[in-house]
Amino acid sequence: MIDVDVEDRLGKFELAVAFRAEAPVVGVFGRSGAGKTTLVNALAGVAHPRRGRIVVNGETLFDSELGIDLPPEQRRLGYVFQDALLFPHLTVESNLLYGYHRAPAAARPIEPPHVVALLGLDALMHRFPGRLSGGERQRVAIGRALLAQPRLLLMDEPLASLDVMRRDEVLRYIELLRDDLHIPIVYVSHSVAEITRLADTVVLLSEGKALAVGDVDEVMARLDLRPHTGRFEAGAVIDTTVVAHDIAFGLTTLAFAGGELTVPSVEALAGERVRVRIRARDVSLALSRPSGLSIVNVLEGTLVAMADDGGPIVEVQLRLGETPLRARITKRSRVELGLAEGQRVYALIKAVSLDRRSVGYA
Repeated sequence: MIDVDVEDRLGKFELAVAFRAEAPVVGVFGRSGAGKTTLVNALAGVAHPRRGRIVVNGETLFDSELGIDLPPEQRRLGYVFQDALLFPHLTVESNLLYGYHRAPAAARPIEPPHVVALLGLDALMHRFPGRLSGGERQRVAIGRALLAQPRLLLMDEPLASLDVMRRDEVLRYIELLRDDLHIPIVYVSHSVAEITRLADTVVLLSEGKALAVGDVDEVMARLDLRPHTGRFEAGAVIDTTVVAHDIAFGLTTLAFAGGELTVPSVEALAGERVRVRIRARDVSLALSRPSGLSIVNVLEGTLVAMADDGGPIVEVQLRLGETPLRARITKRSRVELGLAEGQRVYALIKAVSLDRRSVGYA
């Protein structure tokens, strides 16, 4: 459980953020300059807010009224930066054990062999950081933070310096440690794809203020937040369950409360949960169920809201049962279809648009 209510001023920049979350992963999302790193530094104890309180798992780390401000080394928070910041003169093994040996012997529930296996570091143990790829260095940095036995893991843009291939690789490892070690994570990013894949609760920041706090699917689907969540990658997040695999065609069927989705093959067993991000720009609309299409995902829903800023593009919010979905269409399509709130429509989603970067493990 994370309970944060802090205020601070850095020159002309003011930070005023309050949120409570019990989710395994809290995503702090916003554009550059929104205050994400300032907030994380306050959590870590390397910045000192002028007012407020920070409580993690029932322990008060900072309380201005009570005069509590634990130093970083007493907060037991692991910090993973954008750059791995490994000790260049130490091997991977020595880097990993650096924090482990400094944690009290009675507070070491996470053992090195477990982390090494979890992050796939076995073959790297005797290498020096200079001989590692960017993705390998970041996995070692995550392992070092975990072996310091943190009560909370802070990850500040940990994938920003990696190429797309390495980013996908490290994302999967972060999902594994989330599911295996059950350590709460505060994950900071300006990437919609990363936040929607990993986070359960989202804190949306803008100019030092929390504009929205809530479940990732609800926050990222809100039309009123689209100037802050972005147009190109914005969309909906749906938690699904694997129903079946079509081996012959390399497809997987996923079920959720609003229907079923067909996506390219997912490496998960039947019954396992999978999170799917559907971008608004990948959703088309029809007034009746079409036939003779190559599009395999046709989902019936209700149009609940539209946002028309006067330009050529209109944002549409749908409900598939209780599941929110967004579509981005042209104004001409809205007029020609005669779209209105409360109308029953069909959402059309190409299976190939739901690639591996859109599907994660819930």
